[in-house]
Amino acid sequence: MKYFYTLFGILLLTIQSCNLRSDTQEQVPLARVNDAFLYESDIDFSFVEGQSEMDSIIYVQNIINNWATTQLLIDGAVLNLKKDTQTEFEQLIQQYKSDLYTSAYVEALVNNNLDTLISDQELDDVYNNNTQLFVLKEDLLKMRYVNVNSKLSNLDEVKKRFKRFNAEDKFVLDSIAIQFNSFYLKDSIWIKSEQVISKIKPLQLGFNKVLLKKPNFIQLKDSLGLYLMQVNEVLKRGSQAPKQYVLPTLKQIVINKRKLKLIKQLKSDIVNDAIKNKNFEIYN
Repeated sequence: MKYFYTLFGILLLTIQSCNLRSDTQEQVPLARVNDAFLYESDIDFSFVEGQSEMDSIIYVQNIINNWATTQLLIDGAVLNLKKDTQTEFEQLIQQYKSDLYTSAYVEALVNNNLDTLISDQELDDVYNNNTQLFVLKEDLLKMRYVNVNSKLSNLDEVKKRFKRFNAEDKFVLDSIAIQFNSFYLKDSIWIKSEQVISKIKPLQLGFNKVLLKKPNFIQLKDSLGLYLMQVNEVLKRGSQAPKQYVLPTLKQIVINKRKLKLIKQLKSDIVNDAIKNKNFEIYN
């Protein structure tokens, strides 16, 4: 299979080589292999700008040698491969070219015509009708934490504000966050328990199970200082994933469905327009 794709790539280069010859017949060639020519315009010399003369010569010589090797392999393939194999490769090349052109054109049409506004009702419908797709494979938490020096002068105030955590407390903690070794205060957002464990070293030493209790205020110490943690909510693996947590996936599902529908409609419109304008006819 590896040999097959290598030869397929070589035959692709054959087409490129033929195109180069047709566009550069009036130029002076730099090298020739049988009927194939390499011209100066085929080489990107921007890579040698600012280089020494010797480095520039080596760069160009490497390009010529690589090109010659490719051409010799192409010629060898054409001489030695069975006609059936060559025919198969030519068909693959044409199909590949066709796929490239049509995919690029369809993508451009879709990008110009796709409606990306998504209503809450659409998201709810996808979420409620595909509950089996949204089962958690990891534990989720809503929690906050700070890691501070245990000798911090205002540690008692930090603890008080961290535990109470009203609007004023949150503002104050944000404003003095430069005093913390690390912190996470967005306790309204679901996060993976593994993310929390990776940030809080004491949890990596067998204390991770304390995270899965709610509500739960936790204090742990290590050589880096004191960790204050407040777990507000827990969802264990196997539970239904919250809609907010899978929101990016829901949006992508809606967009993908629209794309498929739009592509089908665009293709139909293209054919119908061609028939209407007499650019496409089927003969009896």
